[in-house]
Amino acid sequence: MTKYTDIGVEKHGHVGLIEIRKPPLNFFDVSLINQIADALEEFDNDIEIRASVLAAQGKAFCAGADFSDPKRQEQEAQAETDPAANLPINHLYVQAVRIFRNKKPIVAAVHGAAIGGGLGLAVSADFRVTCPEARFAANFTKLGFHPGFGLTTTLPELVGRNNAELIFYTSRRITGEDATRMGLANVCVPQDQVRAEAMKLAAEIAECSPLGLISTRATMRAGLADRVMAATNHELAEQTRLRATEDFKEGVKATAERRAANFKGR
Repeated sequence: MTKYTDIGVEKHGHVGLIEIRKPPLNFFDVSLINQIADALEEFDNDIEIRASVLAAQGKAFCAGADFSDPKRQEQEAQAETDPAANLPINHLYVQAVRIFRNKKPIVAAVHGAAIGGGLGLAVSADFRVTCPEARFAANFTKLGFHPGFGLTTTLPELVGRNNAELIFYTSRRITGEDATRMGLANVCVPQDQVRAEAMKLAAEIAECSPLGLISTRATMRAGLADRVMAATNHELAEQTRLRATEDFKEGVKATAERRAANFKGR
């Protein structure tokens, strides 16, 4: 298998395991999302793999983008002056769409926070196993930002439009138990059992016919990747516009300082 820098990739019988290795918070960038997409493509091309598990080291499953990262801030400043620039920040969603084009079922083991784009990554999987300590949040509006990673399409399809609106408009954190009740997660177990339960579910899926699985999944997810691509094109345009506002800068600062933001609507 390809050697990766930010993930670990293993095979357990007919189940492939991808482990995000950027603890403690597992912030993503274009490189991490690209590596996950590459690993899923490897699994698609491996006749022995029938399902996969996406898990993570550290405290969080994935805390999304690190808006306090100086390199990211530099890219954002350049994007403000040259929106057409060929920057990694503009291509992360291209890699995200690749994840939605994979052919085999994915189970996400969400043992901790799945925030912002990290929620989008968790929702890209077919199923989510979680625990009471986990937190799911689309905290974009609290940052003065617009949802991304295709969540404006994927989240309403998963939890219903009104629940998605509630999650988006409040930026509230949803516990693992509440996430399971609303259909955002499928199984809720004690935290130390999350990965084992995800592997168990993937192994149950892998007992089925590989051709039948691929065929059925293609039917169930028909057009999803194209819908996500259309969504991310719109999301990126809105994020680029809002990134230049005073409110976004205040939202990022307030979040870093753990205080309520003083938004001005400009």
